[in-house]
Amino acid sequence: MNGENMKIQAPVTKNETVEVTIEDLTYQGMGVAKVEDFPIFIAEALPGEQVIVKITKVQKSFSFGRVEKWLTESKDRVKTGDQKLTQTGIAPLQHLSYEAQLKFKHDQIQNLLNKTSLNIDVLPTIGMDNPTHYRNKAQVPVRMVKGQLQTGFYRQHSHELVPIEDYYIQDPKIDEAIVVVRDLMRKYHIEPFNEINHTGVVRNIMVRRGHYSNEMMIGFVTRTQKLPMADELVKEITAQLPEVTSIVQNINQAKTNVIMGKINKVLFGKETISDDLLGLTFVISPNSFYQVNPVQTEKLYKLAIEQVGLSGKETVIDAYCGIGTISLAMAEHAKSVYGVEIVADAIEDAKVNAQKNHINNVHFEVGKAEEKMGEWQEAGLEPDVIVVDPPRKGLTNSLIESAAKMQPKKVVYVSCNPATLVRDIELFAEQGYTVKQPIQPVDQFPQTTHVESVTVLERKK
Repeated sequence: MNGENMKIQAPVTKNETVEVTIEDLTYQGMGVAKVEDFPIFIAEALPGEQVIVKITKVQKSFSFGRVEKWLTESKDRVKTGDQKLTQTGIAPLQHLSYEAQLKFKHDQIQNLLNKTSLNIDVLPTIGMDNPTHYRNKAQVPVRMVKGQLQTGFYRQHSHELVPIEDYYIQDPKIDEAIVVVRDLMRKYHIEPFNEINHTGVVRNIMVRRGHYSNEMMIGFVTRTQKLPMADELVKEITAQLPEVTSIVQNINQAKTNVIMGKINKVLFGKETISDDLLGLTFVISPNSFYQVNPVQTEKLYKLAIEQVGLSGKETVIDAYCGIGTISLAMAEHAKSVYGVEIVADAIEDAKVNAQKNHINNVHFEVGKAEEKMGEWQEAGLEPDVIVVDPPRKGLTNSLIESAAKMQPKKVVYVSCNPATLVRDIELFAEQGYTVKQPIQPVDQFPQTTHVESVTVLERKK
């Protein structure tokens, strides 16, 4: 009965064809049209376009459609490359001009702020000179497709592998390396992973390349303890890819969607590669979190340091320090920096990176940020600045409360999700912190819908 009511309420039905005008883009980059105020979400459609759409799915309060024909096209539409990049979600905005992508990212933040009582401006998004081929890391599944070993990416919302050679947003040297490794696995009849039966050998290929160092790491993520023909693979990879300084086997025997396991075996060279960021050298291990777009990360961190106005006398807490990138970048501008991170391996990397760069005014500890800040406060630590760079889910209430209790003059919020950023700014406002300067978005992930930003909150006097 409910199903019948749903169908009666919706002004469109599955497989129906309708002519609509696209009114807006969702934060996921889908076009939005309405029939009798009932939203239809349409991939690859842009605002202002008139299209004929086939309804593919109807829900209670919205529906999805697919463009059958464009009647008019937006001035912001550009010719796209491989459709596979849209199907897999690798480059969901590749059909939108780069200038319009930057405005879309600015508007995501500004529109959310406009729905609140916060009177905060957003500066134009800082983009890239070349918004392609920027990613310094790849993790691609290895599967059997129509009887042949393939590397590629999953079709969106599925586990169907789409074979891909040119990933468009990745360093071309990484794309080349994936093809070399794929062809060698075919040559030596290495069995790809079968997700359904949990059989086969190689689950994923991971490639990392230093943007400045040009050092390359190849990682075989295997279901098995042993990688067959490992010596032959190493010999041929190093012959064909002279930049490779590290080949690692990562063992992941679990029935999980988590890509990497915890055990690494070095097959060639070192277990790490290194790269530079803001003049500092960072050691990158197979499991390390390291920013995938170092060019834009440098802009992001420089902004954070400039906007907070460090004089060299401040005590800084970095509440999600990872392998120490922001902490170490801020260390030369501050008296002391305290970094905390819940991942123990990341803290070990952070300590190595501090030593490697001869930085002695940083102190790294493993733990939950809010708990560690409580301990530091009890020990008498009084930070002038707290830096937060949380995951997409944003900050917990307890972290915001812990941060506010320490009464720093400023909080620097590096965000990767406008929705949680705006929510957290409102929570900080309740604790007496306001945003006095415009928020600065930075495009870390061109051709995608993601947007990073820097916000500085100041304590009311």
